[in-house]
Amino acid sequence: MSSGLDVIRLAPETIRTRRALDGWNEPRIIPLAHPPDRGAGTLLCVLRRLLFHSLLFLLGLGLGLLGPWVWWLDREAGRRFADRQWTQDSRVYARPLELYAGQALDLADLVVELEHIGLRSGDPTRPGRFARSARRVELHAPAFPFPDQPQAAQRVRVDFEGDRVQGLSDAAGRSLSLVRLPPAELGELLPTGSDERSLVRLADFPPLLVTGIQAVEDRQFRHHHGVDPRGLLRAAWANLRRGGVVQGGSTITQQLVKNLFLSPERSLVRKFNEAVMAISLERRFSKGEILEAYLNEVYLGQDGAQAIHGFGRASEYYFGLPVQSLAPEQIALLVGMVRGASWYHPVRNPERAMTRRNQVLAQFRDTGLISPTEHDRLRERGLELSRSDQRRQRPNAAFLELVARQLRQDYHDEDLRGTGLKIFTTLSPSAQRAAERGLADALRRHERQPGELQGAVILVEPSSGEVRALVGDRQAERRGFNRALDARRSIGSVIKPFVYLQALAQPERYSLVTPLMDAPIEVPIEGDEPWRPSNYDGTSHGEVALMDALAHSYNQATVGLGMELGLPGLFRLLEQLGVDPGPARHPSAFLGALSLTPLQVAQLYQPLAAEGYSTPLRSITQVVDAEGREIGRYPMRLRPIREDGALALLDFALRHAVTDGTARSLPALLHDDPGVRGKTGTTNDRRDAWFVGYTRDWLGVVWTGRDDNAPAGVTGAATALPVWAEVFNALPSRQLNRQWPESLEWFWIDWPTARLANEQCPNARAIPFIAGSNPTELSDCFEPASTSRRRRGRNR
Repeated sequence: MSSGLDVIRLAPETIRTRRALDGWNEPRIIPLAHPPDRGAGTLLCVLRRLLFHSLLFLLGLGLGLLGPWVWWLDREAGRRFADRQWTQDSRVYARPLELYAGQALDLADLVVELEHIGLRSGDPTRPGRFARSARRVELHAPAFPFPDQPQAAQRVRVDFEGDRVQGLSDAAGRSLSLVRLPPAELGELLPTGSDERSLVRLADFPPLLVTGIQAVEDRQFRHHHGVDPRGLLRAAWANLRRGGVVQGGSTITQQLVKNLFLSPERSLVRKFNEAVMAISLERRFSKGEILEAYLNEVYLGQDGAQAIHGFGRASEYYFGLPVQSLAPEQIALLVGMVRGASWYHPVRNPERAMTRRNQVLAQFRDTGLISPTEHDRLRERGLELSRSDQRRQRPNAAFLELVARQLRQDYHDEDLRGTGLKIFTTLSPSAQRAAERGLADALRRHERQPGELQGAVILVEPSSGEVRALVGDRQAERRGFNRALDARRSIGSVIKPFVYLQALAQPERYSLVTPLMDAPIEVPIEGDEPWRPSNYDGTSHGEVALMDALAHSYNQATVGLGMELGLPGLFRLLEQLGVDPGPARHPSAFLGALSLTPLQVAQLYQPLAAEGYSTPLRSITQVVDAEGREIGRYPMRLRPIREDGALALLDFALRHAVTDGTARSLPALLHDDPGVRGKTGTTNDRRDAWFVGYTRDWLGVVWTGRDDNAPAGVTGAATALPVWAEVFNALPSRQLNRQWPESLEWFWIDWPTARLANEQCPNARAIPFIAGSNPTELSDCFEPASTSRRRRGRNR
């Protein structure tokens, strides 16, 4: 019987569902206050079914569309991460300075070398710092991965006595025989123009950096699977409380995905893609692989047009140190910059960067990475950045061009660009600075009008042929025409020593005292007017000794000697010394009517300065790949010159040119003359001025003139020589104590005649001769009872 109330029984499946949700044990009866409206109920059911099916359709459509997209993102993330090929610019390094007791090096030059390496004045107990006193430098050199053997950071004390290294010792006071400093980075070779990074393995990052980046950016990194929902909520709550963005919710994996694969735009689509790809990476790769990639990829600022990626490169750029040598406060600064490298840039926004660094230090303290005491101490330190603004000027552009040209003889550009090579070169930062400043300062003092003259300087270590400095513009930081490599100018009288070398190599005909006739001379030229050379001073000097003709650069005597020897012999000699003189074969070549570059002139003089050993000039010593494996070595290739006796005689004559000839103004310009040998050169209409000088330690070539090749009013003695002196005064040098060949014999000569004398004669001068080539005629003051011969092979 009905009780007057309509009832609705729940279907069995409904009962089971509700039991599961609410813990029902029995069916429940729901009384209705009024009987239902059957028509309205039917319409409502239809609408519900329509809505339900619509939702099912939309869900199916969404899954049908998103499924393939999610699958594609998942596949692409894994593939692109596994196949990623980071580019690294090939970097060029100076020669590593080796210190030893007795070395010719003054304290100021060592400081220059340390500053170029990236060390700064400060507490030498900390890596990358040095302290100087009047006669001592204490330094803490950072670690460096030399190709032959990685070198750990080391503390060194260098004591000086004048311009010499007196001794070396370590932090414990133990004596050291040799210390090798890390090389200074000179710049990039063929930069890609986009990204700049130094790849570092995870195990080589400082532990504080590895844990610190997780403490600041993603504390749940070890536990989440790419996306951290709790981190997102925590960041949202923190930002809401602070009224601004103070904490990010993206995980390290999500940040890596954004940097590697996605654009920086802010949208829900990008965030969705980021999350899917982050989960994909976590599924396929280990946490260590992801973290290593992140530390090498994160964006940390700009160096001109190049983006700085990764903590390895950022450490080198901002602090001049390898990442392994970073101090805790430096790590905190770089970690803090991850949030916004431009906003917290320490050069442009130092106060903002300092505030952010201290915030990170506080987080290090709160997470137990540093103690409260250490936190308080580190907060007081400054940013202590390296001189990154100086690096951006790239003052070594001229030398880097020489490096690139020599490398291209063995490599293609695609082998050099973006492959992360390390090229170790021969450049000395202190010598390079001396050459740059010397050229600029001397030209400013000796030019008639400001900015009228240009110039080039090359410094070479004679014994090895290694180029220590190269300047191609009076404004060294200016890129463009490289005069040291490309300015082919008439070389004038700097060619004359090679004319005289040909003669001295024939001791049966010529010696330093052989009389030459300096008189008007006429050289017939086929199909043209005869050539009549004249002396620079317009005067003929009659009979002169061969050594005087060279020292005073007499044109007429030189041409007469050259015509006796023959023009082809001069060109063969130049080619044997490694220089192509060009196709022209005119007798004016005896006076330097040849167009050569300063680098070619340096190549010609190298065997003269190296006491008879010829070697190609080189700017590179070693090339290693991104993994530190040596792939190229550029050793010395020494070749002895057979005419060592003739070279020694020429060396003696070039010293005479400095003491008594066209370069006699040089000793007065030098702080200390260690026995410089040299030759001036001036071309027609005073368009080009040259001076080539060398000592035991240095060969220097200087050219000055105008770029338009117009008359410049310059001379070798008045313009180029002062530049050379300015440069040389800033270089350490030892007294030239030449070892003369055993083939030489010394005799007292009644100078300037070719007659033997006694030491007591008024004009007596000791002159070397190749054995058997000495004169036999006696001077009026010669006393037979005395000996006129001096012992062989004596040192001077």
